[in-house]
Amino acid sequence: MSDGSTRYDASTIVVLEGLDAVRKRPGMYIGSVGERGLRHLVFEVAEQALNEVLAGTAGRVEITLTADGGVRVADDGAGLPVAAAGHRDGRTLETRLAVVGCGAPPRDRRSLSADGFGAGLAVVNALSGRLTAEVRRDGARWVLEYEHGEAVATPVHAGPADGSGTAITFRPDAEIFETLEFSFDALAERFGELAFLNRDFDITLTDDRDPAAPRSVRFQVPGGPAEHLAGQPGAVPAEVIGFERECPEMEGTVEVALRWCDSPGERVLSYANSMPTTGGGTHEVGFRDGLAAAVGAYAREQGLLAPSDPDPAPDRLGEGLTAVVSVKLDRPELLGAVRDVLGNEAVRPCVAEAVREHLTAWLRANPGPAAAVLARMPMTAR
Repeated sequence: MSDGSTRYDASTIVVLEGLDAVRKRPGMYIGSVGERGLRHLVFEVAEQALNEVLAGTAGRVEITLTADGGVRVADDGAGLPVAAAGHRDGRTLETRLAVVGCGAPPRDRRSLSADGFGAGLAVVNALSGRLTAEVRRDGARWVLEYEHGEAVATPVHAGPADGSGTAITFRPDAEIFETLEFSFDALAERFGELAFLNRDFDITLTDDRDPAAPRSVRFQVPGGPAEHLAGQPGAVPAEVIGFERECPEMEGTVEVALRWCDSPGERVLSYANSMPTTGGGTHEVGFRDGLAAAVGAYAREQGLLAPSDPDPAPDRLGEGLTAVVSVKLDRPELLGAVRDVLGNEAVRPCVAEAVREHLTAWLRANPGPAAAVLARMPMTAR
């Protein structure tokens, strides 16, 4: 190295801590400073509210895109603990807004983790020009205000409160984001997914940005994935095949809904702990294994395949297939750069057996629709 080379040693290392690190490197926490990153802020705040629903302490969550460019997320839960009110919970709202990861749920089947990051409310606070939190708890109303992640005043006791809950309103920091325009449709798509993957969710998304054309959508799907598929365009057969099963071997549950539609091609949506797994994984492979085993066995019973013929290849059974495959695991192993591939090996045989068993029973109980399904599929090998 020449004498004129740039010197690099311990003295040149800059250590970023706390919310300053988030503001300096936002992409590490939300993936993008574009519209995708804006959506992630909404999901981070909504996550803590929706986890209260999963815990049974809240019933509904309301998300509003406000006229001034902000977002308000409100729930009717117990209200997050506030240190200024004398609560000694180590995860008080003040701490959650100041410490990255504080209050983020464990990644198990009973909780959400926003888009796989799960950094918590502090990231939203750090990347907001202004954030206001309102808590109604124990008959009192508290208001906390922040700018660029810093508290602008001590928490204020704002008088008595009817009911309980937490509402967080934030405006993204224009100094950080490339755009401040939220996509209503993209948010609606994700909250719609969360609703059919979690039967207890009651989510309302409202857009008040255009006073001349406000809009609001409520997402509530008590029938889960099967109800979601039943609301899609017509199919042959019309009936949706759906089931849910607890699988101790994989420490979780599997829920599947499927049907064969008139449209060409196939559409299989898979999820792990309510996260889209667009890269697939062991649950998708298990689903296709079970599909091939059930169809192959039934085709032999009907004389369409000889006993010695192999099961139809899984990739030959998808014409017109629409399916949702959702697993919820205590210890999910999400792989890939964006964590969109499920890697748990125990999941594949569990899902395969569940699909084989339930689809076989449906085929035998519904010979007419079953014949229509098999008529769509080439039974012999290429």
